[in-house]
Amino acid sequence: MPIYNPPLEEINQGEVRRYAGLRQKPFDQRLIQEACDEARLLAAPRGNYEMYEYDCFTGIVAGSGPVLEGKSIRHHLEGCSRIAVMTATAGGAVEQAVTDSFAAGRYAYSLLLDAAGTQAVEQIADEVEREIGRLAGRMGLIPRWRFSPGYGDWPLAAQREIASLAGCGKVGIVLTESLMLQPRKSITAVVGLGSRTGDGKKNHNCDACNKRDCPSRRS
Repeated sequence: MPIYNPPLEEINQGEVRRYAGLRQKPFDQRLIQEACDEARLLAAPRGNYEMYEYDCFTGIVAGSGPVLEGKSIRHHLEGCSRIAVMTATAGGAVEQAVTDSFAAGRYAYSLLLDAAGTQAVEQIADEVEREIGRLAGRMGLIPRWRFSPGYGDWPLAAQREIASLAGCGKVGIVLTESLMLQPRKSITAVVGLGSRTGDGKKNHNCDACNKRDCPSRRS
């Protein structure tokens, strides 16, 4: 598939507040705006996805490919005949700016800039996911919401196979020995494609994840 360079015209400040752990707490709005503006200017949005046939009964990808282990991912992909394995990144410049800001003693700002970088890659991934949805529509299939290694009981160790299937190297993403993506503001995910929506959910659902202490949790 071609490499995508999705536009990043604005970063959602409400989501940045959530990632920063502020939620409804009063905070200097100008500092939030500054962090969002810097993250948007530094971000280098890139994304990629690859399509594979999927056997929802065995969990096997592309016939002789890996088996997707875990009840949560298998349930999420129930009824799917294909999957799109995707990756997205905001690049490494935002991460470096966060490090520089912290070293300069701008602790609150570095927290906000880190949160803005996280939201930036989520928006980039949203654009890649929308592109997958458009292709799925032309194929007569319905996409599920994206599901990443580490969600629910899907082990993070699956990142090794998913990063390879997604073509992370094409957009400059590497996987460390500790299973971390570099640049850090990067994600991988699987989007199931089937003839029905599956639980009627097409957007990310925190109820599917058992990480109750996640600071990004919506519920």
